[in-house]
Amino acid sequence: MILELKNLTKMYDDENGIANINLKIKRGEFITLLGPSGCGKTTTLNLIGGFLKPDRGEILMAGKDISRLPPELRPVSTVFQNYALFPHLNVLENVAYGIRFYRKYPKKKALKAAQEYLNLVGLMDYEKSNIGNLSGGQQQRVALARSLATGAEVLLLDEPLSNLDVALRNRLRKELKELQRKTGVTMVFVTHDQEEALSLSDRLVVMEHGKIVQINTPEEVYYHPVNHYVASFVGKSNFMRGEDGKLYILRPEDIKLRKNPRGKYVIQEVMFLGQKTEVTLNNGQDRLEVLLTGTKGQDFKNNDAVDIDILFKSQFRDRA
Repeated sequence: MILELKNLTKMYDDENGIANINLKIKRGEFITLLGPSGCGKTTTLNLIGGFLKPDRGEILMAGKDISRLPPELRPVSTVFQNYALFPHLNVLENVAYGIRFYRKYPKKKALKAAQEYLNLVGLMDYEKSNIGNLSGGQQQRVALARSLATGAEVLLLDEPLSNLDVALRNRLRKELKELQRKTGVTMVFVTHDQEEALSLSDRLVVMEHGKIVQINTPEEVYYHPVNHYVASFVGKSNFMRGEDGKLYILRPEDIKLRKNPRGKYVIQEVMFLGQKTEVTLNNGQDRLEVLLTGTKGQDFKNNDAVDIDILFKSQFRDRA
């Protein structure tokens, strides 16, 4: 394991903070801490980075406890939400700064090495550009290059895509995953965006009220959530009692609609969202959310009577 958290605790008061966090991260793994605001994910990241001191517990890097070391002595680097770039330095100098400070390269050698990292993030023609003249996406790439250039063993990312528009965020999400594959660096990513977490991660760490609720692959968390909180927070879920008396979870995209004047369900709402349409059904007892893709949503209107076909369901066992 490259990184291990043992009973890591940091409480600000009786209700806020994290308590007894245990987590093992493999070398080269992309781990995402996922949860709503206030769940403790950024606190966990700041403890790993050395910006906070734990009340108790250990942070082990390759077996060595670093929990009391200052940030500059830890083999980790952080990409902050606001990027924290130096406005008085150009792009190349920003990236070279980390190399000179952490790797102790002389200036000329640091600038040459910085150029390689700019090439890696697709900014080979922006060496002399001022930071203020760059777009949000370009600044994010500079911040990534600077953090990678430090030679850190673990890269911490605190919602680095949250300030970007949707289209740019989706594009940079793909670039970030490809960059991680190329470099093999271990990444710990913080987000409250479920789609971001599902698409990027080797494993998800779902958090609630300062505790870890579930750790597993994105597929396992999505299709087999451990409790109602995870099922509702990671995507949308329907819960239905089967004829066998067992409770099942149905994802909206796994329900197919069929028009039938005598159908058991009535459409309450149709919301067109472009590439998908969200449909809400009710039969007087159960309320279901259905997700239709492409032009399928055009076939259904409010107050239509329908029947459903369930394409996939899994038995739900709330372990909370």
